[in-house]
Amino acid sequence: MSFMTMLSRKFVLPSAAEALPGRAEPVRLTQPHAVLGRPLTPPWPEGMQAVCFGMGCFWGAERAFWSLEGVHVTAAGYAGGHTPNPTYNEVCTGRTAHAEVVLVVHDPRVLPLAALLKLFWERHDPTEGMRQGNDVGTQYRSVIYLPDEAALAEAEASRAAYAGDLRAAGHTRAITTELATGVPFYFAEDYHQQYLAKNPNGYCGLRGTGVVCSPAVHMPESAEESGA
Repeated sequence: MSFMTMLSRKFVLPSAAEALPGRAEPVRLTQPHAVLGRPLTPPWPEGMQAVCFGMGCFWGAERAFWSLEGVHVTAAGYAGGHTPNPTYNEVCTGRTAHAEVVLVVHDPRVLPLAALLKLFWERHDPTEGMRQGNDVGTQYRSVIYLPDEAALAEAEASRAAYAGDLRAAGHTRAITTELATGVPFYFAEDYHQQYLAKNPNGYCGLRGTGVVCSPAVHMPESAEESGA
């Protein structure tokens, strides 16, 4: 296969028939959250809500969420594809159809979905399609996978509002963010979890458009900003 053919395939999602077969066994996680100290896997406390955000490389995306007041736990993983329990190397081939995502388990009484959506829109470029900055391929596409239809409707309204914000700011590209419910999440390997807490000088390609999401939503103060 030529280099140009391989490159072009990084922009096209494979069908289920073309996808890698995967495996029945999930990845085995051996460590708690490196920042919050809590187990990454359920069960979570009553009342928690889980949302998956894909906004490019999951290392920087996870760091954007974990210190917010109202977040119970975050985790790096894969979602939106066909291959069950994929490995990182498999996802990187583009033959699983998964996106790199961050699972955000939050208390909506403290941190509403609207606040998470505001952070999501502002901290990456949702118009880039199958890439995010220098990270190229289907695994870096912009996605939100939600827990129910009510959350999906809220995300759809938020996407429409931010599209208007971008147009008002002079951006001509359309938002490409995929929204869906009922999408399985697969945990990434231990070494990806809270990567930038373990490797403070590690790579982070997270970049926003500079356009503020309206209507403005109050964001709870993060531990990093408060100096805690």
